[in-house]
Amino acid sequence: MPALICGSLAFDTITTYPGRIAEQILPEQMHILNLSFLVPTLRREFGGCAGNIAYTLQALGGEAVVMAALGSDGSDYLARMKAWGADTSLVMVDPDSFTAQAMIISDVQNNQITAFHPGAMQHAHRAKVPARTDLKIAIISPDDRQAMGEHAEQLHAAGVPFIFDPGQQLPMFDAPALRRMVEIASWITVNDYEGRILCERIGTDLAGLSRSNLKGVVVTLGEHGCEIWIDGQRREVPGVAAAEIVEPTGCGDSFRAALLYGLERGWDLERCAALGNRIGALKIACRGGQNHVIDRAALGV
Repeated sequence: MPALICGSLAFDTITTYPGRIAEQILPEQMHILNLSFLVPTLRREFGGCAGNIAYTLQALGGEAVVMAALGSDGSDYLARMKAWGADTSLVMVDPDSFTAQAMIISDVQNNQITAFHPGAMQHAHRAKVPARTDLKIAIISPDDRQAMGEHAEQLHAAGVPFIFDPGQQLPMFDAPALRRMVEIASWITVNDYEGRILCERIGTDLAGLSRSNLKGVVVTLGEHGCEIWIDGQRREVPGVAAAEIVEPTGCGDSFRAALLYGLERGWDLERCAALGNRIGALKIACRGGQNHVIDRAALGV
C-alpha cells in the first residue's frame, strides 16, 4: 500500500569545510560571533526531507505518495520523482516562489551548519490530505510549521496512522502543539538531541513519552544505531559500520524511509529500526540524499 510523505522538497547547496567547525567558535566571544569558512568544494543536490524519504522508499520497493510544495524552478525535481515511480499528484507548484533552498556546511567530523530558505514550502499548507482508502500509513516530516500541524490533524481525522518526525522544525512548536502531536501520532522519531528538547518542552522523559498512546518512540544515535522505546521499555538496536563515511546529509531521511517500509508491512519496530540502520550506513557512504544505491536482494527485502 502507498505511504503518504508530507514534508519539504528542496535544493541543497552542500559545501565541506576541511576542519572542525567547533574549533572556529570561541565561547568567550559568542556575543560577537562572526564566522567565515573557506569551503573548497561546492555542489547542488536534490533534497528536502520528503524527497529524500521518497527516494529511499521507492528504492526499497515501497510506494511513495509525496505531498509537498515546489516553486517555479521545480520542474526538474518533479520529473525526477516521476521517474522513480513516485506519486506526485499531491505536489503543489507555486509559480510565485522559488523551491526551498538549504545551504549546508559540513566539517570533517560530519557536524553541520545549515541555512534554510523556505520558499514555496511556506505555502505547503494549501495541499490537503486526500480522501484515499489506499493510504495506510504516513509521515509528517519537517515542513512548513502550519502545514505540519494541519496535515497531522487531517491524517488523524482520516484515521491514517502516522510517524511524527519534527526534525529541525522542532523549535517552531510550543509545548501545547507538541503535546497535541504526541496525542494524535502513532510513532515519533527523533535524534538524541531532538529527543531531549521534545521531552523537556512537554515535561516528560523518553520512558514517559513512550507510555502515552504512542506505539513507539525511535531515537537515532548516529553511528551507534538507535534505541526504541515501547511502553516505557528501552531496547538498543546496534549501529551498522559504514564502508566509508562521506556525508551525513539525508541519513536520517533514509532511516525514516526504512521505518515507513517496515511498518507498512506490519514489521515490529525493532526490525524496522534495524533496516534503518543498514540503510543509513549505505547512505552515509554517498554524497547527497538521493544518490545511494540499494540492493534489495542483499538486504533481504
